[in-house]
Amino acid sequence: VAALQDEKNSLMSENEIMNDRLEQLDDSLDDPNTVVAKKYFSAQLQLEQLQEENYRLEAAKDDYRVHCEDLEKQLIELQHRNNELTSLAEESR
Repeated sequence: VAALQDEKNSLMSENEIMNDRLEQLDDSLDDPNTVVAKKYFSAQLQLEQLQEENYRLEAAKDDYRVHCEDLEKQLIELQHRNNELTSLAEESR
């Protein structure tokens, strides 16, 4: 029982130390002058910029897909027209 109580006390003190460290880290994020906070805000800003760029690229991709589909339809129409004109040219010869 005594060994278990010692282990429990040891774990409780370790838990308190870890909680203190966690509070210090939380406090350092709240202070915009710390290195950790600067890195955090920089990473957050970079993430937002990348999300905006990703959204822009997705929209451009959709636009290009629609444009490509239109060009494919035009190509098919022009191929049919070319075939018609080729057959008419052969008939006239």
